[in-house]
Amino acid sequence: MREGTGHVWIGNHNQCGGDCCGRCDGLVCSRAISGRYQETLLQAIGVCVIFVGISGAVQEMMTVTADGLKSGGTMMIVISYALGSLLGEWINLELRIEQFGNWLKVKTGNAKDKRFVDAFVTASLTVSIGAMAIVGAIQDGISGDYSTLALKAVLDMVIICVMSASMGKGCLFAAIPVGVLQGTVTLLAKAVQPIMTAQALSNLSLTGSILIFCVGINLLWEKKLKVANMLPSILIAVLCAFVGV
Repeated sequence: MREGTGHVWIGNHNQCGGDCCGRCDGLVCSRAISGRYQETLLQAIGVCVIFVGISGAVQEMMTVTADGLKSGGTMMIVISYALGSLLGEWINLELRIEQFGNWLKVKTGNAKDKRFVDAFVTASLTVSIGAMAIVGAIQDGISGDYSTLALKAVLDMVIICVMSASMGKGCLFAAIPVGVLQGTVTLLAKAVQPIMTAQALSNLSLTGSILIFCVGINLLWEKKLKVANMLPSILIAVLCAFVGV
């Protein structure tokens, strides 16, 4: 193990552990409240997720100047989402994730749970998208600094606890894609670090916040947006940082 990286992977372990604790607490709560309250709780989560996405996007788009507020990043957003969504639709990431969710549903003995796949996909997207996951995993892999991932684990534990109470067991297994994503970034931290410039991270945070906003829309209303198929937009946004868009 490299010098100074004795704590590598602790952040990822804390993240997955925190997510699992939140989901287990949520499942206990779900048995104590009726369907009517669960539906109201889900709507409340949707509103919160939407505003989390809006605040993150506004933070990256708006800058304060001597002349007032100045917005930016519009062209980058359009290009990233146009190309990224086409790529995601071609790969059909939404279908792939749903197929994995269906496989998990059968293998875990939850075949009769009609909301399992939706809960799995929604929870996975909610806690996987965003700059904290990438930056925290890079810090964990390079220096063993897992403080960002530890903070993210606490935030996710609260969010997923509430989601599990209203959506059910599917949320429990969202720890799998979270662990895979952050674990992969941690392993590739040395290679990824030079790419993640300040502008690249800003683009990632902006596009990720918009995706979180889309997740909130799907929570409030019946699923209409293929958020998973938009995921490649994040990669396109990072690339845009190097071509001056």
